[in-house]
Amino acid sequence: LNISSLISIPITYTRRCLRLLLQEPSLYTVKAVFILDNDGNRLLSKYYDPELYPSMKEQKNFERNVFNKTHKADNEIAFLEGMTVVYKSSIDLFFYVVGSPQENELMLVAVLSCLFESLSQILRKNVERRCLLDNMEGVFLIVDEIIDGGVILESDPQQVLQKVNYRVLQSAKEQIKWSILK
Repeated sequence: LNISSLISIPITYTRRCLRLLLQEPSLYTVKAVFILDNDGNRLLSKYYDPELYPSMKEQKNFERNVFNKTHKADNEIAFLEGMTVVYKSSIDLFFYVVGSPQENELMLVAVLSCLFESLSQILRKNVERRCLLDNMEGVFLIVDEIIDGGVILESDPQQVLQKVNYRVLQSAKEQIKWSILK
């Protein structure tokens, strides 16, 4: 280790924080969504800002830091590495929605609540690791219906479920059509 490598870490972090603080208001509210198990292992993650944590290593490091700060806390919000993080736990899962530091926490909480309630419905109120892993296709559909590229599309769980059910129905129709045509 040399002194320049020790200095570059805080400078990089400081630049990232300054860039986030100087941003104009934007529709791109959500920077990331991820779900971790009770050991801090990633089950699902979507990062919407390619400049924020560009590599898988940086993403996993951020997730580990967030998990270490939040897994024993009773709060619903944390500020870490210049980001606003809202979170919720259920049995053996931790749900996280990440936004920039100037982001409205209530909007992030609305996204988190919509995600959790929608998952609760498709998992039949059994929001746990095993059930989540058995229904990953539906989980990804739900996340995609709530957020697109960091823009919040929907915050009503009933609307999300309606759209997800429609997409699943369309997919089933296509499969039936192709099986008949064979």
